[in-house]
Amino acid sequence: MCGRLSQYRGIHDFVAALSMPNALVNTAGEQPFGNYNATPTTQLALFHQEGDVLHADLVRWGWRPHWSKDHAAPINARVENVAHGPYFRAIWPHRAIIAIDNWFEWVYEGGPKKQPYLIRHKDRAPILCAAIGQYPRYEHGPDEHDGFVIITADSAGGMVDIHDRRPVALSPELAREWLDPATPKERAEQMALHQGEPGTAFEWFTVDQAIGNAHNHGAQLIQPTSKIMSGDYKGNG
Repeated sequence: MCGRLSQYRGIHDFVAALSMPNALVNTAGEQPFGNYNATPTTQLALFHQEGDVLHADLVRWGWRPHWSKDHAAPINARVENVAHGPYFRAIWPHRAIIAIDNWFEWVYEGGPKKQPYLIRHKDRAPILCAAIGQYPRYEHGPDEHDGFVIITADSAGGMVDIHDRRPVALSPELAREWLDPATPKERAEQMALHQGEPGTAFEWFTVDQAIGNAHNHGAQLIQPTSKIMSGDYKGNG
C-alpha cells in the first residue's frame, strides 16, 4: 500500500458505515474532511472505543516507538508480524479503525512516470481499515507522540497487478468486533490475518498524475481517466 489516501466525507458518514449505536465522543469536527490527497503525517479521523463509547479524534498518520531511530515514522504495519514483533508491541492492544473513501497506488506501465490508480469499494461505501496506534484516551489527552499505522496484507486476484500490499479492510460487523475492548488480542490477530475483505469487494481505475503532487487538493483528483476495473479485472464501465 502506497502512502496516499482520501478521507473526504464527514465523521457521521463514517459512523453510519460502522452501524454503531454507541454514544459518540467526537473531537474530529462536524464538517466533511475534504482530504482527497492525504499524505503521511496528515491528521486523519481515527475511531477507537472505550467501554461502550465510540471516540473519533484527529490523529497523525504514522507512528514509531520512543526508542526508534527511524528517520520517518512507519505508516503501515504488516499483518504477518504486527502482533508479535517488538516494534509495535506497545500499541498492538490499542486497536482502531481508520475509515477512508479510497487509497492510491502507483504502477510502472512503461511510460516516463508511474501511473496512479485509485482503489475504492465497488458500492462506494467507506473502507473500514484495521489500525493500531497511540491516541487520546481516558488516561491521557493528546500527546506529541500520538499516531497510528494501518495494518496491511498481501493483495490477491487482479489487485496484485496494482500493488502487492493493501489495507486490511473489515466488514462493519468485524470492524465493531475489532474496536470492542473486550475482543481478545488473539481473536483480533486472526481477524486481521484471515478475515479482511477480498479483492472482489473493490474496483480501481487510473487518475490524473496531479495526485502525485502532495500540494494538489480537490475532488478533481479522484475522477477516472480510464475504464473502471474490479476484482476479476473485467471492465465495469
